[in-house]
Amino acid sequence: MIKEKGPQEVVRQFPNVFEIDANLDRLVKKIELLTYLNPLNIEKEKHRFFSSKYVEEPIFKYKKLQFDPYKLHRLFFSQRLERIKDEQIRKFYQEVIYYYANMIQCIETIGQGKKFYYNSLRVYGSPTEKDVQNARFILHVGDEPDSRDMEKIYTPEDAKSYFEEFAQQFKFPLNITFSNSIAADAMVRNNTQSLLIKKNAIFSRNQLLTLANHEIGVHLVTTYNGALQPLKVFSNGFPKNVETQEGLAVFSEYMSGALTLKRVKELAYRVLASDSLIKGYSFSDTFDMLYGQYKLDRNKAFTITMRVHRGGGFTKDRLYLSGLKKIYKRHKNGLSMDNLLTGKVTMESEATINRFKDLGLANDLTHTNVAFRQNCNNNRTLDFILDNLK
Repeated sequence: MIKEKGPQEVVRQFPNVFEIDANLDRLVKKIELLTYLNPLNIEKEKHRFFSSKYVEEPIFKYKKLQFDPYKLHRLFFSQRLERIKDEQIRKFYQEVIYYYANMIQCIETIGQGKKFYYNSLRVYGSPTEKDVQNARFILHVGDEPDSRDMEKIYTPEDAKSYFEEFAQQFKFPLNITFSNSIAADAMVRNNTQSLLIKKNAIFSRNQLLTLANHEIGVHLVTTYNGALQPLKVFSNGFPKNVETQEGLAVFSEYMSGALTLKRVKELAYRVLASDSLIKGYSFSDTFDMLYGQYKLDRNKAFTITMRVHRGGGFTKDRLYLSGLKKIYKRHKNGLSMDNLLTGKVTMESEATINRFKDLGLANDLTHTNVAFRQNCNNNRTLDFILDNLK
């Protein structure tokens, strides 16, 4: 079989695939969307918004572009895909180029209101009616009492130590940096293979377990698995991979026993916030819905609102819940997650991944997710919710 051939033979058999893949790898390094989309002045604008009694819309500032969008676009579309003889692979890379080109347009229009909003909709879509119904169903479930594990007492330095200890089970380096300009308390930056921790965040023990399983157990696992693949597209990302990647990451929280009803409700609030954006709500309107109607803590309400309204309107957050629903269903059907951990891939591309493996263009995964094997979840309420999502 072809997959038994050595790497050099595979490269000789598909020279144009490897050439175009390498070209795209060089180009895509410049377009890490969240690097540009996370506002630089979150704390200052939050203070101003709160001082105005929640009426003055925040004016967020963003990182300046470090590339020429027109030139980069031109370089993406100058790839000679007709030289790839295999039609399926050629069509796959065509989709990849369209996806990356959309990302450039997103970054180019950050802070430009509707322009950015429409560009991001092409990449992340909008919540479906089922998504909204699922979110409302979750919010009708009665709250659980907070455990001692929910008390916020750990500093960013404590988090760093915790994550370093957690990462010892994996055979990859953990590069940790502190940042003032990320929306989440911690996040993985794929292009630098690093874990960022928010400088002024305070963590609970449950949150540390959650972030470790989400960010390290999935996002860094797929980052490093992707980097070990023959084709760089596994590392840079298949088109529309967010739903699968975030679904896996939240499912990792569930299987590790870290996922709480409170956290699932937060994902539901994100769906409703995304839906409010689609309905034309302003920043203040979305905040008022979360803080005034749903009685969320005002800092939490601000964060969810900011995540959805940043850049001019960003619906990525709707995909966490739908991704979890799909991954959970896959788990209940007894299907393996291994292919989905081979890089930044999607559930929908599994046939492509298998074909790449058959052709010697993809390897089995090196790093696995420990929680997927152990299954430490014992929360029956979460099981009830996940079993009943539409």
